[in-house]
Amino acid sequence: MWLFIPLAIAGPEAVVLGVAQDAGHPQIACTKSCCTSAWEAGHRVTSVALVDGDSTWLLDASPDLPAQLHQVGDELAGVFLTHAHMGHYTGLMHLGREAMGASSTPVWATARMDAFLRGNAPWSQLVELQNIALSPLVDGVAVSVGSLAVTPFTVPHRDELSDTVGFLVEGPTSSLLYLPDIDKWERWDTPVEEWIARADVALLDGTFFSGDELPGRDMAEIPHPFIVESIERFAVLPEPQRAKVHFTHLNHSNPALQPESDAVQAIEAAGHHVAQEGSRFPL
Repeated sequence: MWLFIPLAIAGPEAVVLGVAQDAGHPQIACTKSCCTSAWEAGHRVTSVALVDGDSTWLLDASPDLPAQLHQVGDELAGVFLTHAHMGHYTGLMHLGREAMGASSTPVWATARMDAFLRGNAPWSQLVELQNIALSPLVDGVAVSVGSLAVTPFTVPHRDELSDTVGFLVEGPTSSLLYLPDIDKWERWDTPVEEWIARADVALLDGTFFSGDELPGRDMAEIPHPFIVESIERFAVLPEPQRAKVHFTHLNHSNPALQPESDAVQAIEAAGHHVAQEGSRFPL
């Protein structure tokens, strides 16, 4: 459901600002039951705010950035980008001259993401007008912001325009894993379980619940770990490790968006969670 009331936050904390896949929920031109009931109370596109005192950094700049930033107080200290798919960077448009007219807002990006932004309008205009100031992300090298350390790590994904990273955010007391997009777990040369073990909370790719959600589409062209596959893989983990997992980046077709669905019951029975907009995790 939409969340309009700004939250009073004492950091450092992570705040879930959205849980939907890039196109949001409901999705444009969708007239199926998964969307028709969601026009009044849908879900914003996946993003997380890192709040430390009066400073707020975003993990991904979603198309819903204006409302999401308002939720955490309207002040933006910077943005960390995972990759160049539409739900993760296009919110940068709101920092430009037609909107906020920001002044040198720090934006951290990998070398390929940096080159994409500099080399393609309208994003290049943000650089030229100094609305944003690009800073490098290097695999495994932490970036310090406030009392937090944000470490990017490269993951396999459909990298047509840029490469893709997830983030491990470490604060004074706790840590959070943010990994909204990846191809199948087995395509990654690092077991995801190792990253789950390093974090206190793990926001993981839950784009599709199973492989039968998009009739007529070749799911091999949009690979993600199905939630049912993740449940089976993580079943061997101890309960405290399974409880860290919160599935996010849910496609409009994903039945886990429906609170009373069999999918949600299966996720909870396995010891996991569906990420909820407005959830706050101490860092």
